[in-house]
Amino acid sequence: MSEMLNDPEFRQLLGHLGLLWKGYRRVRKGVKKRVRRHMRALGCPDVTSYLQKLDEQEEVRLECDRLMTVPISRFFRDRMLWEMVEQEILPQLLKKYSAGIRVWSAGCASGEEVYSLKIVWERLGGSPRRQRDLEVTATDMNPINLQRAKAGVYPASSLKEVPEQVKAQYFVSQGGSGLHRIRSFLKRGIIWKKHNLLSDPPPRSCFHMIFLRNNLLTYYQDKLKREALGRVLGCLCKDGVLIVGSHEVLPLGTHQLLPLGSLPYVYQKRF
Repeated sequence: MSEMLNDPEFRQLLGHLGLLWKGYRRVRKGVKKRVRRHMRALGCPDVTSYLQKLDEQEEVRLECDRLMTVPISRFFRDRMLWEMVEQEILPQLLKKYSAGIRVWSAGCASGEEVYSLKIVWERLGGSPRRQRDLEVTATDMNPINLQRAKAGVYPASSLKEVPEQVKAQYFVSQGGSGLHRIRSFLKRGIIWKKHNLLSDPPPRSCFHMIFLRNNLLTYYQDKLKREALGRVLGCLCKDGVLIVGSHEVLPLGTHQLLPLGSLPYVYQKRF
């Protein structure tokens, strides 16, 4: 058995899982190695026997789903988006919802997106916020990601877009290790949950803002995209804000959403 799957084998696996070749083409090497190790551990000599295991054993399928994820996360990824969140989106939501704001980070990876939002919230501070609550529900299908997110310890590479002043105010350097720990007060008001966008119901109803930047719209075939996106939109409030990845495109027929502002991946739900 070779160290990783060849491309025809990998395409066979992708088709079985409802995933797109074009989404994985540039990142397939590492994913193929992980899957091959999983096959070896299960004693599967070929893809056909592996697919049979996936269909017969739920825990094997869940582990394969985890191995297929390609998290891309760092603090303040896409600077223009975070400027819009701080200067436009959150202030507008604060004017409309006096009781507080509920946000869902769907596919939160290791938590960088969640803590970026918390930092922006703290920076707003003072009278515009008036001590109103920010409740963040952060979900991911990978429990290892959730453990890392809860710990809140990150390498310098995750902070490369964080200004030094912000880094000094919201992180604690871990000596000579090169690691940085998020300050504990930023962890308040975050609900961490294991959740699969393709199969689990939304964690609650009526979110005011949802981050869906987890590559769901990049990797999955149209049928699965539509089903998952439908569940996501079902728990977004009217006039709520949906943010997807900067290179992602919504499936055709997503009539509930209108573009919001100048960034083509920020939308507002109209009904």
